[in-house]
Amino acid sequence: MQSAVAVRQATLDAIDEVKRSLEGIETTRARLASRPSSLGSRGLDGVFTRYLDHGSSQLAWLRGPLGSATALTGVASEVGDSGMELGILQMTGPRLQAAMFGTLLLATWVDFLQLADALLRDCPMCGSEKLFADLHRVQGKLTPTLADLSSGDAERIEAAATAMPVLMGELTHEFDTIRREARSAMEVGGKVVVAAQVMELLALISTLNMSLPRPPPAAPGTLGVGLVMSSGGVMAGSRLVVSAEWVEMMRRLVQAGVISLPAVSAAVRIHGGQVLMAQSNQDLPESVREALGDSPEVRGMKVTGKVGAGMSDAPKHHVLPQEHREWFERRGFKGDMDIDNFCVRLNQAHHEAIHGGGHWKLGRTWPGEWNQLLMRELLNAEARAGRMLPQQAILKLVAKQMKDYKIPMNFTSWRGQ
Repeated sequence: MQSAVAVRQATLDAIDEVKRSLEGIETTRARLASRPSSLGSRGLDGVFTRYLDHGSSQLAWLRGPLGSATALTGVASEVGDSGMELGILQMTGPRLQAAMFGTLLLATWVDFLQLADALLRDCPMCGSEKLFADLHRVQGKLTPTLADLSSGDAERIEAAATAMPVLMGELTHEFDTIRREARSAMEVGGKVVVAAQVMELLALISTLNMSLPRPPPAAPGTLGVGLVMSSGGVMAGSRLVVSAEWVEMMRRLVQAGVISLPAVSAAVRIHGGQVLMAQSNQDLPESVREALGDSPEVRGMKVTGKVGAGMSDAPKHHVLPQEHREWFERRGFKGDMDIDNFCVRLNQAHHEAIHGGGHWKLGRTWPGEWNQLLMRELLNAEARAGRMLPQQAILKLVAKQMKDYKIPMNFTSWRGQ
């Protein structure tokens, strides 16, 4: 098993990557918002302001999962038990995936805003009404996926992330269509020179310069997305720019169960401009295998659904007993640390065994019943300390009992039961 310290650092690195991308996106959005149209010209003000506001609202929710992931990582670092630390780091996964893919979509939306701003200012032949309708249509394509990513539901986030390559392909087509129609309008209007200048501008406005070929693992880069045209006039698409460090970070997060392999697969497909698809229904794309080192372990991994990934409909067990919710809440188990986030899936026999059999009332009379045992250990520890135990001390004691009862520290949320 990987070192918890290494996984924690990879998690923090991933969070920092997304934060840097968000800062760049906000800088670009703020620049667009601060450019009111001059007298007699057009810009992203008036009726177009709602589209700038849409970008602002997405920035707001994206800071939420990033903050939660950062807070959970901080808690994990102080638990003092490597198994529990890895379990809490895995809890950051859905939040981190939501932030990563939400940032990709937001950066793409800002690219469309830059495109619209350039056409409004430099393409008098392009109608404002049509551009308004184009942005409205693109926003409609983004909205369902953004809603899933911002839902906080792990399964919705996973589904949205793995479906992102198809959506990015549609957005690439939209970007290309708007650009080609603008060029045609200018050429019909006799603005051939202006058209060439504007099209050259549009090839440079994206947050990153994109191209179809995938760079080698050692190529420098940062997390980001952008839509541009290749020199041949063919839409190159959007991609995740990677570095050797990014590859290692993803490898650690995947192997530790923080980020899912299908999500990384989707990210690399996006990076490749929608041209890297699975060779079959079972095999991962070659690009993903390369990115993860193409080791025998990785070659054994498959893109699967819930059942194939071992996520059955087994019962969820509250590690921190529900009947003592208020006790835990008084010790800080709220929000991201809510006891509902500390559930594990156990097969029916295992679940009944730790609760003293199938009859829960009789089970509660057994001193070794999970809820009775755990609370007795926690209350005794508090009595010895003479004060309320902090979260970290509670989780360390819980980790010890989980090991004794062979309960895996693979936490899942009660939500979506």
